[in-house]
Amino acid sequence: MSDGEILVIGGGIGGLTAALAIARSGRAVRVLERAPEFAEIGAGLQLAPNATRLLDRLGVLDACVEAGVLPERLVFNDALTGARLTHLDLGEDFRRRYGGPYVVMHRSDLLRILVEACRTHGVALENGREVDEVTTEPGGVTVTCADGSRHTGVLAVAADGLRSGVRGRLSDDQPIDSGYVAYRGTIPMDEVTGPISLSEVVVWFGPGLHLVQYPLRSGRLLNQVAVFRSPGFAAGDPDWGNPDELDAAFSVTCEPVRRALPSLWRNNRWPMYDREPLDNWLTGRTVLLGDAAHPMLQYLAQGACQAIEDGVSLADSLDRHLTDAAPDAVSVDKALHAYQDERIPRTSHIQRTARVWGDMWHIDGVGALLRNEVFTGRAVDDYRHVDPIYGA
Repeated sequence: MSDGEILVIGGGIGGLTAALAIARSGRAVRVLERAPEFAEIGAGLQLAPNATRLLDRLGVLDACVEAGVLPERLVFNDALTGARLTHLDLGEDFRRRYGGPYVVMHRSDLLRILVEACRTHGVALENGREVDEVTTEPGGVTVTCADGSRHTGVLAVAADGLRSGVRGRLSDDQPIDSGYVAYRGTIPMDEVTGPISLSEVVVWFGPGLHLVQYPLRSGRLLNQVAVFRSPGFAAGDPDWGNPDELDAAFSVTCEPVRRALPSLWRNNRWPMYDREPLDNWLTGRTVLLGDAAHPMLQYLAQGACQAIEDGVSLADSLDRHLTDAAPDAVSVDKALHAYQDERIPRTSHIQRTARVWGDMWHIDGVGALLRNEVFTGRAVDDYRHVDPIYGA
């Protein structure tokens, strides 16, 4: 135990990014992860340039590119008719505009890369540490775990996810269930039936549903995610979002979309949650980060990206305000307030924008016709809607 340590609660993408960014500044960092090993649930992950240019700064982007795929286009199709509506080129012009590439990769690969980088930079990584209590004390914090271990440090970073226990000290809000559910799956590319692009992220959307497809691991795997609005959720069915609902929802889609369904995992499903934005992430010497602070719906593919931004922003704020090995309470308070003052407006905007994009993707009737008209009339070099997200 070291009084000078930064304690990070949670060893997911956000927590490990924060740990790595802080450790690269020469600070001692300890990560407390409740799971027996560092692992990510799910499969594919999209990393836009607002995240990849920070991963480059942290020295891990090359490893991410090697483990993943650099798609050439982000494509939007109508899931009912199969018509291509618009696309966003992700090539050299895109990379120059935003200072980084668009990378798709397996979640477990990113976590592995971050774990290895953290170890290289001296981060203490502890598994099996379920946090029961965080206490602010004179000169620091004490984190008490379920196994009886106690850890003291300068401050604590709560990166403990959607159902954060630390967040409950700041707010009595609960995760908001959108009524949508996701089924995921990966399949070896040589087992894929029908034509599939190895160079595109493809989104098919229709009334109350969408499907996302893209390659992983240098094109050896195809990642697929099918999302739909559950009628059972609205009816109060405890088994809402089951595989029968999945098949019924997608029965109206075009053949390329229907062809994806047999390769989805049927033994697990992921309800889609977010929360209302908070106007404060700070209690004592403990601050929220990632999904603990701002869980968001997936329509902008920004959940992990914003957690990565959080981690680097926090490290930068600590560098600006904590100049002593044993900083006083005023300096810690300034650093944590500066971090949340920078991050809350941006993450709140993206949380709300993700909801709007979900409504737009899933609209029906005349609204869908108008959406398709806007998409098909868009110039391929029109970046207005992504500049605020991908830009500096």
